[in-house]
Amino acid sequence: MHAEDPSARDLTDTQRAVLEGPEIHRALTRIAHEVLERTKGAHDVTLLGIPTRGVPLARRLAERIERVEDRAVPWGSLDITMYRDDLHLAPARALGRTEIPPEGIDGRTVVLVDDVLFSGRSVRAALDALNDLGRPRAVQLATLVDRGHRRLPIRADYVGKNLPTSLRENVAVLLDELDGRDAVLIGPAKPRPGEKEQGQEGDH
Repeated sequence: MHAEDPSARDLTDTQRAVLEGPEIHRALTRIAHEVLERTKGAHDVTLLGIPTRGVPLARRLAERIERVEDRAVPWGSLDITMYRDDLHLAPARALGRTEIPPEGIDGRTVVLVDDVLFSGRSVRAALDALNDLGRPRAVQLATLVDRGHRRLPIRADYVGKNLPTSLRENVAVLLDELDGRDAVLIGPAKPRPGEKEQGQEGDH
């Protein structure tokens, strides 16, 4: 999911909160422990957040892993804007930042971090972007919310919350670093120009 006008993310009568701060905190702590277990200590793990909200989530996961392992875990950001296949369907997007830690990604286990997994298009774009930067030993995916409706054969390795949704609904993640609060909201989707149905964002 990518940057929006923060004013559009205020809770309205048409939105309801399905996750609040404490639940998000617990979900991220659980994901951090799952990463440690699956990678046997995360010794060669690099976390890369997909802008916008995947980046603070990657930082939070790195902090949680560091508290358990007592050592820093490299993290950064991976902008996918120019790798998307739906640029013509949406208003012009501002370029995000790609920041790869000094350790690089060659031979490492890269965990991509995003806020919402939907169609899978963002993850496919991230894999293409990653391919231009190096050759990881393995690539995994962590997402705070999996809302279903996949259009590509992509599955998250780590999921904070599986949230069954309708295509006519929109899932918005709020994070304290960007929005002043932690929450996951669900409400009616707004169609993009030229789309016949609501909810067909194809954003994730």
